[in-house]
Amino acid sequence: MELLQGTLDLLVLRALAKEARHGYDVAGWIRDTTDGTILVEDRALYVALHRLEDRGLVESEWGVSENNRRARYYRLTRSGRRELAARMVDWKSYAAAVAKVLRST
Repeated sequence: MELLQGTLDLLVLRALAKEARHGYDVAGWIRDTTDGTILVEDRALYVALHRLEDRGLVESEWGVSENNRRARYYRLTRSGRRELAARMVDWKSYAAAVAKVLRST
């Protein structure tokens, strides 16, 4: 499914809301949470993670993954939590408006 502009950033922020995750885990969380409807390509994911890090919304550090491999873990910053909350309000409003249009006769 093709994502609307800015949607990937919101999904990534939401994936990091409860815990730090490495990129593969972020993509898996999005895939699993959407029942496979949204599949995030590696390149797009890492571009988004780096963009969010450049904006100070996420920070990262090296760690070891579940399969004992070195991986970069990303977590929300305080600014990232505020951004996520604001984007969720905006997105819910947008989605409700689109749903009204789709229900109209």
